[in-house]
Amino acid sequence: MIARRLAVSFFGLAAVACAATVPPAVAPSTAPAVAAAAAPPTLDQKLAAILRLEDARVLRDPPPVAPTPSAPVARGRRTSQPPAPPGPPPGFDLVTLLHDPEGRIRRASALAIGRVGLPEGASALVTTLDDGDPEVREAAAFALGLIGDRVAASRLTTALTDPDARVQGRAAEALGRVGASDAAGAIGKLVSAEVAAGAVARVGDDELGHPLDPDVEAFRLGLYALVQLKAWDPMAAAVLDARGEPVVRWWPVAYAVYRIQDGRALPALKWFVRRGGVESRALAARGLGALKGRQADGAAPDPEVVPALVPLVGGEQPARVRAAAVRALGQVGDDRAVPTLVGLLRAQDADDTMRLEAVGALAALGAGDAVTSLQDMLSARWAPLRGAALSAIATIDPTTFLFVLSGLDPDPSWIVRAQLASALGSIDPQLARPKLTAMLNDGDSRVLGPVLEALAKVEAPGLEVVLIDFLASQDFVVRATAARLLGAAKTPRAIAALQEAYQQSKRDDTYVSRAAILAALAAGGAEAAGPSLRDALADSDWAVRRRAAELLGTLGEKVDPSAIRPAPVAGGPERYADEAFWHPTYSPHAYFETDKGTFTVELAVLEAPLTVANFTALVRRGYFDDTTFHRVVPGFVIQGGDPREDGEGGPGYTIRDETNLRPYLRGAVGMALDWADTGGSQFFVTHGPQPHLDGRYAVFGRVVDGMDVVDRIARGDRITRVWVWDGVERIAAPER
Repeated sequence: MIARRLAVSFFGLAAVACAATVPPAVAPSTAPAVAAAAAPPTLDQKLAAILRLEDARVLRDPPPVAPTPSAPVARGRRTSQPPAPPGPPPGFDLVTLLHDPEGRIRRASALAIGRVGLPEGASALVTTLDDGDPEVREAAAFALGLIGDRVAASRLTTALTDPDARVQGRAAEALGRVGASDAAGAIGKLVSAEVAAGAVARVGDDELGHPLDPDVEAFRLGLYALVQLKAWDPMAAAVLDARGEPVVRWWPVAYAVYRIQDGRALPALKWFVRRGGVESRALAARGLGALKGRQADGAAPDPEVVPALVPLVGGEQPARVRAAAVRALGQVGDDRAVPTLVGLLRAQDADDTMRLEAVGALAALGAGDAVTSLQDMLSARWAPLRGAALSAIATIDPTTFLFVLSGLDPDPSWIVRAQLASALGSIDPQLARPKLTAMLNDGDSRVLGPVLEALAKVEAPGLEVVLIDFLASQDFVVRATAARLLGAAKTPRAIAALQEAYQQSKRDDTYVSRAAILAALAAGGAEAAGPSLRDALADSDWAVRRRAAELLGTLGEKVDPSAIRPAPVAGGPERYADEAFWHPTYSPHAYFETDKGTFTVELAVLEAPLTVANFTALVRRGYFDDTTFHRVVPGFVIQGGDPREDGEGGPGYTIRDETNLRPYLRGAVGMALDWADTGGSQFFVTHGPQPHLDGRYAVFGRVVDGMDVVDRIARGDRITRVWVWDGVERIAAPER
């Protein structure tokens, strides 16, 4: 663990010694003895209980079971009552703790109720919006957004006028998350008022600090809420002038006009691309790509868009700006971008990651003139570039693709072979089927999933039999892929095979194949899926329980939330009694030694204590050593923590999300998920601000040194070693 563990659990501290015997002067009594009252819980016991209940995804402990009194003991002619056994440890209730005298307890309870996610907690949180402590009100508003219950919308709208700007901002954020479109006007007034107050105008274009002045934070969160509500008019009235250009230069405005995905944003996006700061240019380029350079569906691309984007491809721009511009040039669909993209492929000083972006953009453009240059990439040393080039040629010119393929030996990299399978799925089925069938014998199981998916696309005869065979694969990802594809068949044979495979999948230590099989069965209807889904409500993995309940809901069978709770967690109550969770004396730092250098992460032990503890435990095992960054999206994230290196691996268990108030700014470290509460070992680091991830993925750290190293990391770069300094010891795997 991060620091020393308490020697006694909080349950043990809560109990007291046996009741005293009756004084001799009092006549013997035959009345039942009364157990001594339990001592009031301490602050630390309350904090431990909050952490435990949140992790179990319940609001309260079950009622304690009273001890059975002992039979009276005969002593001569008299009968005496033996001392009563100690009473059961006190039960804790998150809702009750919202009224604790200590503000820290009330705030932690509010956040825990939001993470538990039960609608029952929403009504209690609504009343907490009247708490005298603004930090408690802020946490309550954030938690209401996590629960997402519209019942809170009216009170949250009132909270937009709270005396504290922090509460105003979180109320706006929550209204965006619950989809309260009728509150958009009030949120717009909040944002406009902050603009008029002038504090926002004094913020630098690329300011990435947090937290900033409360009024500035309220502006930011209100703006994000308008984006979630797709409320163009109040947003434009607050931050754009009559020409549609920004009145505030700070990058969150560029984010807002990008993410709202409204053609009327085009003038603002063009302005930011030409005159904005680094973050604004990157975000605005993404926005122009998302709109395909058009003000409205069906309209021709704005002729100014390509000339505005091309200068951003130059080497003097930061990588995240260049990548966004290259991607956007492919999305806009204007052939004038082709020479710039081909030039990037041929440039001597271009790095492979940027060439990879150019390959994708040329494929999106269908650039026939680029095929020769793409063929040159087939001899690249970097496997992802070779695979992308093959895929791009198949998209642009299938005839040339087949000709090129006839002269190529099987690639030594599974990455290239997997992309080849996907490419074959896009060409003439008659030509693709025999090649894909031969690839079923590939020795690397990471290739087989893409092969099966491609065979489904080309509608290979006899595929159902093949998929049923692969349900018995030793690789859980292959089984999951086969199940997903079988779910579309809905035949009696497929359903029977899936039902049997579900029983076999119970032996897995990972949720991946079980969840995929359950989803496939649900596609076949209630009769096919019902028994397996109900059985899965008691699965050993909380992630599977959640998914089973959701799937039953889609089939019209409402599941009582108590049927899947408490969530199974490892260890007993004592695991939450580590005082380092709430009394840390040092911010732990993790050091990532990589092929490109070392970067340092300050771990968020206060905001995500269990996530940090899990990460640290994996570091102690050497789990991350000698693994790769399997996913790199320039301008977005680098992602690692998967020993399979295909994005599907994990430690064999899941942890609960500790979603918190920290935003995803540049250098934020988050826990990757398939869906809620499926974290384990995969983590990501953001290249730039990503507000759409806020409140959805747990932030458990931030890069405090070596962000230039993060920027240089490419897919496949290796993590040689990770170690943690917790203020007391160096935590790492033993030297090999």
